[in-house]
Amino acid sequence: MDVAIVGIGIHPFGRTEERSGLQQGAYAARLALKDAGVEWQDMEFGFGGSVSAGNADALTNELGLTGLPFINVANGCATGGSSLISAYNAIKSGEYDIGMVAGFDKHDRGAFNADPTEMGIGEWYGEAGLMMTTQFFAMKIQRYMDSFNISKSTLAKVAEKAFKNGTQNPNAWRREEIPAEVIAEAPMVSDPLTKYMFCAPGEGGVALILCRADKAKQYTDKPIYLKGAAFRSRRYGSFEVFAPSQALVQVDGPSVDASKAAFAMAGVSPKDIDVIQLQDTESGAEIMHMAENGFCEHGEQEALIQAGETNINGSMPINTDGGCIASGEPIGATGLRQVYETCLQLRGEAGSRQVPNNPKLGYTHVYGAPGISAVTILER
Repeated sequence: MDVAIVGIGIHPFGRTEERSGLQQGAYAARLALKDAGVEWQDMEFGFGGSVSAGNADALTNELGLTGLPFINVANGCATGGSSLISAYNAIKSGEYDIGMVAGFDKHDRGAFNADPTEMGIGEWYGEAGLMMTTQFFAMKIQRYMDSFNISKSTLAKVAEKAFKNGTQNPNAWRREEIPAEVIAEAPMVSDPLTKYMFCAPGEGGVALILCRADKAKQYTDKPIYLKGAAFRSRRYGSFEVFAPSQALVQVDGPSVDASKAAFAMAGVSPKDIDVIQLQDTESGAEIMHMAENGFCEHGEQEALIQAGETNINGSMPINTDGGCIASGEPIGATGLRQVYETCLQLRGEAGSRQVPNNPKLGYTHVYGAPGISAVTILER
């Protein structure tokens, strides 16, 4: 049983003081329902996630108490991707014909305040400052840059691209271009990453309507088909967020495993993909994830990014909506934002940021603590 996305909706990311996170999720849900031409009463199930804004199943209080099964999903930064895969499997199993996936959040200002004990780590880990993800990502990209000759200039160019793309996205939080020189010279957060190279916790909501592929044309003349959807966790020896130690022998991370599984499901390869969304918690993450997801070899990112190949008009457009760096990261919504953007691109409805040449295949990837990754491959 193939699965299609027939409705999409988004609440602008950033800060919206007058709406709770739940209300932002409901806003996105109503837009998705309208996009598919259906009513909330038509939904047979729901999956959704939120980290800081309450249980996603509280959307039923906003949308209507219809008795449908609505399951809360929590999986770090991969919450949205995990919700989508849950819905995908529910339809693919034949149990349901149509349902909703929703994600929203409303995070406090400042860095995420993670508790090591919730990850099964002793309090010493936090006391040493290692729960600060800014430090982990800086340490990881330092090592990567040294191993594969990635320059600080390339880090800055990734963020420059994000802000430029964000100016063309009405739903992005940061909508002002920042030159690479300013990004590189900005205050250092954790060497080599400056403040403009990081995403920020924020607010926003996204919802999608999924249905059986053979019924998709009942709802839209532009269905987007889920050709592959995979989720993987870390293996012993991978170098991940909140790891209290490092094995002597390193193995590939969960993004590599999830990517390979999704490509196998879809029966396509990285060279077939026309538009790409990669988790860009910070500039270094996008660089590393390019190779981990199979779009280049380790070290090739330096030349590709410097040549503009990851720009909207490049050979491998990445994070066309500005990614996490420009949009911010409301955790429950981030993975679904990637899918929303990819659906727009494949429909040809992305406006001034539209990837040229009528893209057919899209790819989304999220990565989160403590070492989990979700990937989808979408086709028009």
